[in-house]
Amino acid sequence: MYSKITILTFPPEISQKALVCQLTKKYDLLFNILSAKISNKKEGYMVLEISSASKTGFNKGIKFLKDQGVSISSPEHQIYKDEEVCTHCGACTAVCPTEALYIKRPEMEIIFDKEKCSVCELCVVTCPTRAMGLFASKSQQVIG
Repeated sequence: MYSKITILTFPPEISQKALVCQLTKKYDLLFNILSAKISNKKEGYMVLEISSASKTGFNKGIKFLKDQGVSISSPEHQIYKDEEVCTHCGACTAVCPTEALYIKRPEMEIIFDKEKCSVCELCVVTCPTRAMGLFASKSQQVIG
């Protein structure tokens, strides 16, 4: 199974078209909506995890979206957890939409599963000790 987190940006003229559901119908792709903001006659975006039986099938679906006028990009950043700063308070687990951050019981330790992370950045703004942060995925340099 091939899976990738993808950011779709819809121009105003196509923001109300049912293009994403065509990924399942025409290309046999599965999608999980991680984040979205789409308004009538305004530019919109969706962050999706798109899964396919093969990379070829995935690419066909992406080509379809591009042909319809959708801009496609990948998350430019990744989240990291500073183990030395984390106090295991659990604040991040309450806001994590993908359960990439969860409490390991009975130890009451916060675990970060990078594979589940959608890079929504909610944990970064929620963490009281700033143990959660961003780094540029290509350079591995800390941002801000």
